[in-house]
Amino acid sequence: MIVLNGGSSSGKSGIARCLQAVLPEAWLAIGVDTLIDVMPPRLQLGAEGIGFADDGEVTVGAEFRLLEDAWMEGVAAMVRAGARVIVDDVFLGGIESRQRWEKVLQGFEVLWVGVRCDAEVAAGRELARGDRVAGMAAVQAELVHRGMSYDVEVDTTRTEAVECARAIAKRITGAEDR
Repeated sequence: MIVLNGGSSSGKSGIARCLQAVLPEAWLAIGVDTLIDVMPPRLQLGAEGIGFADDGEVTVGAEFRLLEDAWMEGVAAMVRAGARVIVDDVFLGGIESRQRWEKVLQGFEVLWVGVRCDAEVAAGRELARGDRVAGMAAVQAELVHRGMSYDVEVDTTRTEAVECARAIAKRITGAEDR
């Protein structure tokens, strides 16, 4: 299991796709964006779900947490069943977010990866994407890494996703990619 943690528009999804290409075994890539996309619309905008403020701040409510917990358990069940999984997440709660993952992943071999990106660069990517609330990338760039420790850290500010994926893959395989 590989867990990628980084702010919005830091390049996590691109790294996950590149990891699927450079790792010799088949890996599933699952992102928190997918969880949000499959939630009912009322939870994508309501106080009990996930909220996006005009300044880029993200809030989560009790119903979102309930579904997120179930999603995390489901990811762990796939790993338990033998799947290799790359999770792309945004640890808005810092250490508490990681501890929630650690709880469901107890007993699994997990590589914790910090995906960093300069706030200004991430904000530019966010603007180019056009599918994010302006300001999320800047707000999250450092917030998600506070107090965090990782097995590997990559910085996508000036490094392409494939190079970051190769650095991560070296920790998994102990060798260069194919």
